[in-house]
Formats: sequence, C-alpha cells, structure tokens
Amino acid sequence: MRDERAPGMWRTALAVLRKDLLLELRGLETVPAMILFALVTFVIFHFGLGRDTIDGQLAAGVLTATLLFAAMLGINRLFVAEREQGGFDAFLLAPVDRTALLVAKALALLVFLAVLELIAVPAFGLLLLGPPLGSRLPGLVAVLALGDVALAVIGTLVSAIAVHTRARDLIGPIVGLPLLLPALIAVARGAGPVLAVHGSGAPPGRWVAILALYDVVFALLSYAVFDFLLED
Repeated sequence: MRDERAPGMWRTALAVLRKDLLLELRGLETVPAMILFALVTFVIFHFGLGRDTIDGQLAAGVLTATLLFAAMLGINRLFVAEREQGGFDAFLLAPVDRTALLVAKALALLVFLAVLELIAVPAFGLLLLGPPLGSRLPGLVAVLALGDVALAVIGTLVSAIAVHTRARDLIGPIVGLPLLLPALIAVARGAGPVLAVHGSGAPPGRWVAILALYDVVFALLSYAVFDFLLED
C-alpha cells in the first residue's frame, strides 16, 4: 500500500519542504542563529585552548561538538510553526501520507545543516585547523554528510516528540543527545585521521560503515513510529 502511495507522498513532502525553506528565507530565524553559534564557538575555542592551531582527533572533536550544538538550535525549532499555527491538525485531517511530514522535515534540517557547514567548515579551517583542508576536504565532506543524515533523521524524530511538551527546549537535547552519541563518536573518529597533519585524507572505512548503518537503522525506525507520534 505504501509503495502505491509513494509518488503522492513525495509530492506532499516536497510541498512541505518548499514551504519550510520559503519561511526560513523570509524570516531568517534558524540558519543564521546556527551559523552565528558555530562561529562564536570557534572563536571561543581559538582563544580558550591557548593554541594557534589544532589537528587530528582534537580538531575532529571540536568540529563535531560545535556542529552538534549548532544543529540543536535547528532541531528545537523544526516543528514550532506547525505547533503554533495548527499545522499538525491540518496535516492530520488532510488525505495525505503522514510520513511525508517526516521526510520533509528531515530534508529541511539536512538543508539547514548543509548551509551551516558551507560557512562553518571554512571558518574552522581558518580559525583553528593546522593542516590546510585542500585534498582532505572530500574525506571530511563524506564523514560530515553521513553525520548530517543521522542528525536530520534523529533530530526530526526527537523534535516531533519534544514539540508536544511544555519544555521542548529541554526535552530535545535530553532525548536527542543519547540517541546521537554513537553517530557523533563515529563522526569524530572518522574525521580525526582526515584532519591529522600526516593523515591520509581518507576516513577509516570502519567508522564510515558504522555511520551508514546507523543512518539506515534510524531512518527505518523513524519511518515505522512517526505515524504514532503524530497521533499522540
């Protein structure tokens, strides 16, 4: 049944995604806040660590942690418009596949993360990183892309849970961070050799495989439970 409704689901998801992106372009509330948070955090690390440059595992840890906490700003606001303007009720009453909302919100968060990293990664290289990115960039992009998928999928699921509570700004990190921890460890471990001074520039295959598997497992889990979250 869901296979037969797949084209309609994607049309609905793309319509919701277009709406979210237009709202962000008009309001500029979420992505600029994420970018500003990341840049300020890099400046704090630059002066707080007392070092001119960092590399290897330390650099990977700083980058991963900064992107994670910047992403939490976007995760917390992902369903705010639907909650405040009655979008959930309208979506439940509409004759559409409810999974489309999960897909649309995950894609929107993925776009937000991509825009964030387009600015944050060069800023990180300028302010903190010792070895120039250069040929290392493709390996870093691959690891970050897999990490972004985990953030988008789990972040959307957690945001759908948190938005129905009064303390959504607290519930999101409390629930999301433990779920994201394995993926974040894999991102940091995968990016460490890429950012090392004498590294090969290619992420270790083991961590890439773990990240990919984690993405698939949570994508299927989110697909299975999202309908029940909307009902609640």
